[in-house]
Amino acid sequence: MNAAFTTGKELQKMDPVFGQLSFDDHEQIVFCNDKDTGLKAIIGIHNSVMGPALGGTRMYNYANEWEALNDVLRLSRGMTYKAAITGLNIGGGKAVIIGDAKTQKRPELMRKFGEFVHSLSGRYITAEDVGMETRDMDIVRDVTPYVTGISEERGGSGNPSPVTAYGVYLGMKAAAKHQFGSDVLDGKKVLVQGIGHVGETLVDYLTKEGALVTITDINEERLYEVGAKYNAKIFTGEDLYSADVDIYAPCAMGATINDATVHKIKAKVIAGAANNQLANENIHGAILQERGILYAPDFLINAGGIINVYAELAHYDKAEIMRKTENIYNTTLEIFDFAIANNMTTHHAALTIAQNRIDQRKIENSKK
Repeated sequence: MNAAFTTGKELQKMDPVFGQLSFDDHEQIVFCNDKDTGLKAIIGIHNSVMGPALGGTRMYNYANEWEALNDVLRLSRGMTYKAAITGLNIGGGKAVIIGDAKTQKRPELMRKFGEFVHSLSGRYITAEDVGMETRDMDIVRDVTPYVTGISEERGGSGNPSPVTAYGVYLGMKAAAKHQFGSDVLDGKKVLVQGIGHVGETLVDYLTKEGALVTITDINEERLYEVGAKYNAKIFTGEDLYSADVDIYAPCAMGATINDATVHKIKAKVIAGAANNQLANENIHGAILQERGILYAPDFLINAGGIINVYAELAHYDKAEIMRKTENIYNTTLEIFDFAIANNMTTHHAALTIAQNRIDQRKIENSKK
């Protein structure tokens, strides 16, 4: 190949994994392909120092394989820190299946995916994520024990979304306390972007407390359905990031806080369920801090889901699930204080505390 004609994309293909910006010393990347079912999936195991890698499976119609790889790398890394900051003895992993969950997800495809998970002998334990349901995890369970979030009828913890939403709600209240002096959300204007399982439950919590909720979603039919159900306002403006609200809650896909949006945001608090909300953790986290916008680290406040499914591995009950999730409130406040004391962004503060726990465990493991 003539170097003079090498394009950026071609260079990227020369280092398809280790050359990705989102690659962060991941331990293992597994590419799964099955001709008969049409399965194309990627499993990312980021770090297993704290224990086997646990993380959900996302099925999404990615534009290309590079987009899917980048997503699984970012998501699996986030799971490592989510588990560590929450105090769970579990590592970080994630899986993505390339395809349309509405038209391409079939039982035989899920079973084949389960076989690939099983081939890793427990290094990766899966659960549900975007595009997945509890019944899909039950199908995976037919072929491997390395799955959580299965139905309660089969001895599992069920759909983790309500617990995730509860943790986000508590993290939002902690952020309000720090930023506004009170954790009471009555009268606060909150924009919820994305009203899937987690987003809708968050809207329910906010509405019951008296918050003035505005919602937006790419699914217009669901948008009006949820709006009518909770008497929530439908966002009709041209630019939701510059909306006049107190709190912005991103609950859809990640990277909504990016070069194009970070200077537009008028909200004084960002607290939502989406993973990897900052397109660039360092740059956009610093800009939010400079602008006086309080960012509640996503991998901390959306940890209710992993707490819920981890119960199946640690064998604790619903009461303990809720106790651990309620502690997100206190941990969030501690992160804010740590960030101020150490003159760093809230995201960096959360990462630092999580990494310290991982490093300590690594030292302990080396002595065994």
